[in-house]
Amino acid sequence: DVQAQIEQNLQDKAEPVSEGAQVGDLVTINYVGTIDGKTFDGGTANNYDFIVGNGQIFEEFENGVLDMKKGETKEITIDFASDYGDDTVAGKEVVYKVTVQNVRRAPELTDEWVTKNTDYTTVDEYKDSVYNKLEEDAKASAQEVLKNTAWTTLLENSEVKEYPQDDIDKAVDEFKKNMELYAKQADMELEDFVESQGVSMDDFEAQCQQYAQAKVKQDLIIQGIMDAEGMTLEDEESLAIQKQLVEQYASGDLAVLIDTYGQVAVDESIGLMRVQDFIIANANYDQTAADTS
Repeated sequence: DVQAQIEQNLQDKAEPVSEGAQVGDLVTINYVGTIDGKTFDGGTANNYDFIVGNGQIFEEFENGVLDMKKGETKEITIDFASDYGDDTVAGKEVVYKVTVQNVRRAPELTDEWVTKNTDYTTVDEYKDSVYNKLEEDAKASAQEVLKNTAWTTLLENSEVKEYPQDDIDKAVDEFKKNMELYAKQADMELEDFVESQGVSMDDFEAQCQQYAQAKVKQDLIIQGIMDAEGMTLEDEESLAIQKQLVEQYASGDLAVLIDTYGQVAVDESIGLMRVQDFIIANANYDQTAADTS
């Protein structure tokens, strides 16, 4: 994973070269494919990028592009097997007229490159930093999966005995307003917009109810747990979550966060994250390590 990430980082720094394409180069091409002199669907593309030698396209195509320079045009012929998955070209000879638009080459990983392009001075330091970042990201991702799994498990094993009608009506109205906004952006009336999505108005009303029940159920469970455990949106843990959201979505400005998403949405997000953290901190769960043998 570290090597793959470093190769991607180097590829992102690839610079144009004047010589012909070599294995590992990022090449941009235009091509037109013909069968018996006629073009066919899917046989033409402009500004198509691929790395020579990574198996992204046919081997014959890659070999044909080798040593081609920017601006050069040539024909590459491919004989497709009769059992090829695409009936359009299966068992046929396809001639591709290829024009190279650009050839870019990734730099070599050296101490000099690391010093010039990163916050580190040696290749080893840089590799360690990539490893640490990947590890940090993996842990954060695993934690999010854990939170979502725990919360989904709780939802699926909870039952609402009675849905407050006022809350249901409010959630339905919220869903419809969002859809009306989408309709307005498409310069359409709500009914026309809904039908353009292949949904009848009866089915749309059913979707509104489904959304409302799911939202109200979540809100009731969150509030129920917070009340039972003496949690509030003003306690230390909730304020820490608020700070996290502000930094992530509003560059440190709470007013901007609230203005962008609304006070209700912000409070609901904080409540959900607060309860998720509580569940993980107090639940028993299995965390099995992957078998790397």
